[in-house]
Amino acid sequence: MNVNLQEHIKTLEASNRIFHHIKGIQSGATVIFFAGIHGNEFAGVNALNAIMPQLNEETIRGEIFGVYGNIKALKANKRFIDLDLNRLWTTKQLEQLETEKNPENELQEQIGVFQFIKGVLASTDNPIYFIDLHTTSSKTLPFITINDALINRKFSACFNIPVVLGIEEYLEGPLLSYLNTLGYVSLGFEAGQHNDPQAIKSCEAFVYLVLSHTSNLINPDSEKINVYKNELESASKSIDSIFEVVYKYHIEPEENFKMYQGFESFQSIKKGTILARSNGRDIRSTYSAKLFMPLYQKSGKDGFFIIKTIPRFFLKLSELLRLVKADHALTFLPGITWHNKQKGILKANLKVARFLAKSIFHLFGYRNKQMDENHLLLYNRERVAKRAMYKNEKWY
Repeated sequence: MNVNLQEHIKTLEASNRIFHHIKGIQSGATVIFFAGIHGNEFAGVNALNAIMPQLNEETIRGEIFGVYGNIKALKANKRFIDLDLNRLWTTKQLEQLETEKNPENELQEQIGVFQFIKGVLASTDNPIYFIDLHTTSSKTLPFITINDALINRKFSACFNIPVVLGIEEYLEGPLLSYLNTLGYVSLGFEAGQHNDPQAIKSCEAFVYLVLSHTSNLINPDSEKINVYKNELESASKSIDSIFEVVYKYHIEPEENFKMYQGFESFQSIKKGTILARSNGRDIRSTYSAKLFMPLYQKSGKDGFFIIKTIPRFFLKLSELLRLVKADHALTFLPGITWHNKQKGILKANLKVARFLAKSIFHLFGYRNKQMDENHLLLYNRERVAKRAMYKNEKWY
C-alpha cells in the first residue's frame, strides 16, 4: 500500500466512513463489507461490530474493511434523507458527482464511498471482494443477490442459501451493479427483516464464512464454521436454489400503495392472489411463483418482486455457452448489433428482434436495460469479469 493511500484511509477513518480496518501480517485478498447503505438497516453494522473485534493482524491475511454507507441516514434511522444511496450508481450520476459543487446529504455520502472504492482499487493486485449487507422490510429467509457473472455464481455457491439473479434489470443504479461493471466479485446479502434479532445472527454467520472462503482467516475456527453453517442453513430452511426475478411492481410518484399484511419473501403464491392495494384497487399476481421483498415501509419505489426457480440444466447450459463465448453468434441475429464490444454491450432493435425472449439473452450472460421504446441495451458481465484475479482462489 502506498503512502498516499494510507493517508487516504486515515482520513476516511477519521471521518468515521471506515469503522473497521485490519491489515494482516500476510498478503491476501481485500474484503470490503458495506453496511448501512440504507440507514434503517443496522444488522450489517451490528454483525461487523461483533465479528471484527475478534480478529487482529496476527490472525488474518490481506485486508478487511467495514465501511459505513449512509452515515447521516444511519444517525436518523431512516432509509435515506433525500435520495436512495443505492440508486445513485449510474454512469451519468458518477460523472456529475465529479463536478458537484455543493453536494448535500446522499451526494456527500456517495462521494465518501466513491473515494474509498477508488483508493482500494488502486492499492492492490490481489483479489478484491465487495459485500453489501442489507435487511428487508418484510420477513424473509437470508439470501444472496448477484449480478449474473460466473465468478459471482461460483462464490455464492459456497454458502448454500438462496441466490437471486437478475434484480439489476429492474433497479436503476445499485452499488453492486456499478461494481460489477468493474469486474469484481460483488454480492449483496439480505440477512432478514430489519428489526429481527435473527437477522444479526445470520449476518454474523455470513461475515465469518465469507472470510473463511476468501482465505483471509489464517486459522479459521472449524467449530465456529460449523455453527455458522448450521445457523444459515436453519435460517434459510435448507433452501439453496437459484432464482430469477421475473417481475417488479414499480410504485409511481404520488401513488397510494399499500402491501397487504402477512406476506413474506419466498412465499409461494398463485396467479390471481391479491397482494396489495393501489389507489383504491387491488393488485393481483399475474404469476404462479414466489413473492420476493414485499414492501412494508413508507420509503422505496419497489412494491414487490416475483421470482422463479432456474432449472439446474439451464444454469449448466448458460455456463457452457459463456465459457466458449458463444455470444459472438448473437450479432448474426436480425436486429442485434454491438453497442460497445469491449464492454460486452449489445443493442437490440425491438422492431426487428422482438421475437427474441429475454431468457435467450440470459443464457449468454446478458441482462437488459430499456434504452428507448424501440431499443434495448444488453449487458454481459462475463466480458468484464476479472476471472484471472480469482482463478487461484480455493472456491473458484
